[in-house]
Amino acid sequence: MTTKPRRLLEEVRARLGIIAGLIGALWVVQIVNSLLGGALTQLGVHPRTISGLWGILLAPFIHVGFAHLIANTIPLAVLAALVSLRRKRDVLLVGLASALVGGLGTWLVAPSATVHVGASILVFGYLGYLIARGLVERRVLPVLGSLAVLFLYGGALRGILPLEAGVSWQGHLFGLIGGILAARAMRTPPAQAARPEPRARIGAPSPGATSDESARAEAEATEEQSEVERELAEKRRRLRQ
Repeated sequence: MTTKPRRLLEEVRARLGIIAGLIGALWVVQIVNSLLGGALTQLGVHPRTISGLWGILLAPFIHVGFAHLIANTIPLAVLAALVSLRRKRDVLLVGLASALVGGLGTWLVAPSATVHVGASILVFGYLGYLIARGLVERRVLPVLGSLAVLFLYGGALRGILPLEAGVSWQGHLFGLIGGILAARAMRTPPAQAARPEPRARIGAPSPGATSDESARAEAEATEEQSEVERELAEKRRRLRQ
């Protein structure tokens, strides 16, 4: 296998490894939670309580049951894979932004005496990032990607509205906002047109040249001058003969 296909295969494996690790962690936590009779659920976000602040980091890994986890697993895997297409680290960065913004927003505005858990905060964060990326970057591929994601998962945006009892629409809404903010912060600026740089004359380095470049230019000038002097000396020797 040549170098380029091998590197591509390694990159694909690395991205799938990150996503598989994330999904695997969710399932391990749910298995432990099930064995403990759901005790881990109390580690979620408890609005406006000091102890509930820990849930901002822990809540995305906790679910109230396997049905809840299964409902989040497939969209999380698909959206995380789409996020990783540009850079594999984006899965972690966008996920962290979604968890922090989504968890803090839920902690601030959700009703008291409630507990909020579930990876849907990450699902909506990735969804917000993918939809907003085309808007903030305004390039062909991100725009097409945003439209495709909106077409496939746009119906899920109903989850940010208080339409269903027992569903943390606050986590969905603020997770989505976290993903949008991540798209804004991580946007790729439009590529600037490359302008040809003027060639520096030998022995006269440009004002912005570094010390190494200046030394290299001086060495080249000295070598060329020595070569010219050798040629002149050889011509004089021949004329004297």
